[in-house]
Amino acid sequence: MDYAPMKRPGLARRIFKGFAVLAMLGVLGSAALLGSLWLERRTEITLPTPTGPFAVGRAIYDWTDDTKLDTLAPVPGTKRELLIWMWYPSAAVRSVAVDEYLPASMRAAAGPAGGPLRLLTRDLSKVHGHSTRESDLSPEQRSYPVVIMRGGASAAAWSYSTLAEDLSSHGYVVVGFDAPYRTSSVVFPDGRVMRRIPENNPELCLEKTGQERDRCANRLLTAWTADIAFVLDRLEQLNASDASGKFTGRLDMTRVGVFGHSFGGATAALFCHEDSRCKAGIDVDGAPHGSVIQAGIDRPFLFLLSDHGHESDPESGQIMADIRSIYDRLPPEGRALLQIRHANHFLFSDDGALLKSHIVLRTLRILGIVGIDGRRQLAMTAYCLRSFFDAYLKGKGVSRLNISSPLYPEIEALE
Repeated sequence: MDYAPMKRPGLARRIFKGFAVLAMLGVLGSAALLGSLWLERRTEITLPTPTGPFAVGRAIYDWTDDTKLDTLAPVPGTKRELLIWMWYPSAAVRSVAVDEYLPASMRAAAGPAGGPLRLLTRDLSKVHGHSTRESDLSPEQRSYPVVIMRGGASAAAWSYSTLAEDLSSHGYVVVGFDAPYRTSSVVFPDGRVMRRIPENNPELCLEKTGQERDRCANRLLTAWTADIAFVLDRLEQLNASDASGKFTGRLDMTRVGVFGHSFGGATAALFCHEDSRCKAGIDVDGAPHGSVIQAGIDRPFLFLLSDHGHESDPESGQIMADIRSIYDRLPPEGRALLQIRHANHFLFSDDGALLKSHIVLRTLRILGIVGIDGRRQLAMTAYCLRSFFDAYLKGKGVSRLNISSPLYPEIEALE
């Protein structure tokens, strides 16, 4: 007797049940992941503690340039206006209540933290930094060196608070700024909100080719470097006469450093080539553009890169060739080219400190997107920044700087 016709329906039912179980497990796993991310987003979290001896203060200003127009504004004739964030060594004790990471008046318009990891970011009201609001400048030193900080692409200055706070705790006044129509969103104290327009997106520039790409990048860089020049002009005025008296005579404008991440790093390189007020600069994982590639930089400069060892495409090769072109022209006693092994380009901002989900991190490691813990990457970055600026802004007199530490074996010299 042939039993096959009777067996086939039973096999089909077993296959259907198997698929149903797999589908249910997938739904349950997805729900568990989403639930974990939802709970994590609502969990209180604090940025890494600054490593220096100073407490940190923070002040916010709205500065308008009455002499120059904003060439990237959508309406011709618009004056340049920047939202300034200043972190500085504070006279306040560390036990004083700190300011909000991002003031409540700005959070609603700012939206989720920037970068490609938007789905993994946190409720910014639950994020805490270490800066006190408008506290007095520490009297421990007569004046402090100044470091200009520029974020990448559309990133806001506050999203680099970890690096700014750490530098300030070591005796630097760190000045970052948000620029309308190029920063993702800028919320001014009077409630105005200005967002980036597509024409000012550096990432769209990089999608172009040849001369069109160069024209697009150079157009943006011209405005970005002019922003830094304006900020330094206003800092000189603030140092000469601060209405509050806080910064009068306290900013050492003869010791100015500039650093930036990604397109901000390219801006730092070009600015330090063009403006003699830059005494030392750092490009954090930014592809250089403009005349600096062939002309070079005649003052101390550091290139700090994420791990590009797995990249072999022609574009990556050209970027490294451009970096080498600048590096080879740097003064031998004032140059460094470093890589942080396994570091990710997007975790040089506070995203590196805010991404903590073990499930997500494990997945990103499996996919090869993240190689090391984001907080460790930030700690190594902060160490490299302050080591370089200590050497060339605080006059420690090194003939050739060797940035290395047994604590951070991932830092590798590419010289």
